[in-house]
Amino acid sequence: MYIVAIAWLYVVVLMAFAEGMSTGGSWLGAAFTFLLYGALPLGISLYLLGTPARRRARRRAELDSAAEGLAASDPDGGGHPTGDPVAPVGKEP
Repeated sequence: MYIVAIAWLYVVVLMAFAEGMSTGGSWLGAAFTFLLYGALPLGISLYLLGTPARRRARRRAELDSAAEGLAASDPDGGGHPTGDPVAPVGKEP
């Protein structure tokens, strides 16, 4: 996906450079060419194409946080009830 984006930026930079160097063109027109033909459409398309990856990352983070929440409720991770290993002071077992 990124190789196409890099190639498109290369083409747009060359278009802007050609417009800036031509006798009838201007550097302001070259800047608008770069922004309106290159940066803006490329940013929108990369954002839209990256949506599934962001969604997967968000779901993975939610699952990880839910798993951490379960692990925090059971500190030893054994699943057994805690016992009283030491008798209270003054009492014999």
